[in-house]
Amino acid sequence: MLIDYSSEFSRRLLRGLIQYAHEHGPWLFYRLPTYYKIMYGKEGIVKWAKEWQADAIVARWDHEGTNLLASLNIPVVLQNYKSRSPYFSNLTGDYVGTGVMAAQFFIKRRFRNFAFYGNKGVVWSRERAEGFRKEIEKVGGNYYYFESENLNGEQWSRSYIQLDDWLLSLPKPVGLFACDDSFALQISEICKINNIQIPEEISLLGVDNDDLICNLSDPPISSIALDVEKGGYEAGRLIDRYIRKERKDPFNIIIKPTRFELRKSTEKYDISNAYISQVVNYIEENLISDINIKELAQMVPLSRRNLEAKFKKEMNISIYQFILQGRIEYLSNLLLTTNRSLFDLALESGFNDSKNISRIFKKIKGCTPTEFRQKFNNMEMDSVF
Repeated sequence: MLIDYSSEFSRRLLRGLIQYAHEHGPWLFYRLPTYYKIMYGKEGIVKWAKEWQADAIVARWDHEGTNLLASLNIPVVLQNYKSRSPYFSNLTGDYVGTGVMAAQFFIKRRFRNFAFYGNKGVVWSRERAEGFRKEIEKVGGNYYYFESENLNGEQWSRSYIQLDDWLLSLPKPVGLFACDDSFALQISEICKINNIQIPEEISLLGVDNDDLICNLSDPPISSIALDVEKGGYEAGRLIDRYIRKERKDPFNIIIKPTRFELRKSTEKYDISNAYISQVVNYIEENLISDINIKELAQMVPLSRRNLEAKFKKEMNISIYQFILQGRIEYLSNLLLTTNRSLFDLALESGFNDSKNISRIFKKIKGCTPTEFRQKFNNMEMDSVF
């Protein structure tokens, strides 16, 4: 195992791999210390692997030195960083799809200004930005982009000034998507220094749902959760097939985004009408309770007909459909995080009648609740060749 264990992504990946090993092993894992590469270089790592008689390697490894890995003549799975390998199996992701998902999140919240903060020179950041940008272009939104190296220690003290200037220059309010949670935390820290309010001025969204990093921020950062543990499990299964000579061709394990873990950094819609904003906030706070449109009209100095017209104009959706979509999103999250029955989850999501839930769910999500659950229970895989 030649990966970074400090990140939640890598730890979840390892948990999935270990789960497969426990079920189909026994396997013996060896985590090569980071100092080993510094002391002995990549040649030393390959020499060690030969001496230890490793059966497979999971690594984050750039293209330099791939010939060395090939000389081992064993299964190699590379965790993508700067690019995908054309030679070895890749542990990769639907990065473009994640960017699209983030853009749609902000678009639904009626934002007109969108920003992406990326990690320079890495494939997962570049493709997340691509998906984010293209989706925004479809709706004619204003797009702003900034990227930097991974800022740590002295790099942070030298380089944060440009990021600082970029954040101050952004039109507000803006929906800002960071390439991962660590980069989102950088945004949060600089906003705090400059008295930029989150989520009022910058609605902030990250990726990986690293609970520790997200909650280091004030306010805590919303994030896109990924199906990483299933990716680790699938890596174990395919490595096993390789070792048993049941498979020869390299493969791509594509880790999919699954859901939003919403925290306080995105509690903001870009709504110009104060009355509609008040109604939207009330709906979100009481989504799974009984919500009566007549009662909503009594909250603001608008008739029911006027409220419905202004809501549709501001949100581009009716009040009823807005509530329905919110409840379906709530139900979607429960489907992926619990094993309880659809009947129970529908009632918990605010649906008094569960008979038509599959039809409503399919109309909004494009598949039934059962299909939705199964979709993320089976890891998608491509062949490189």
